Amino acid sequence: MNEPNRTQWQIRCAFNGFCKRALKNEAMNAHRDTKQRQLREITFSDLSPEEENRLYVCDEYFADDEAEQSFVIGGKEITAKLLAEALHSLSDDKREAVLLYYFFDMNDAEIAKLQNIPRSTVQYRRTSSFDLLKRYLEEHTYGKDW
Repeated sequence: MNEPNRTQWQIRCAFNGFCKRALKNEAMNAHRDTKQRQLREITFSDLSPEEENRLYVCDEYFADDEAEQSFVIGGKEITAKLLAEALHSLSDDKREAVLLYYFFDMNDAEIAKLQNIPRSTVQYRRTSSFDLLKRYLEEHTYGKDW
């Protein structure tokens, strides 16, 4: 009658020993990997200026090319400068509503809460801004009629 219990006890002890060995081996592997990584790592303060300059890249693909910063829609050329001027022609509150909605992906309710104004006011500012932007771009671009 004691024999089955003893067998279960031996199985538990063997399993516990296996788990402890597995955990110990994993801890040793993790410690070894950490040491190897530390041997290869260099702090930023130890880098030479030449090595620091190799850590980043500045993309200047369109920096000097004004023609590449424009696009044609409906036969009219829209430049980044013209679009920026159109946005600057809006009042501050209308510009903020447009930018928050389209570039910060906020809905009208979130913008209203941020500015402490009614949601309908945000919607009005945003939709009226479209008309103003369209009118500004029509007046300042050349090409086919809209």
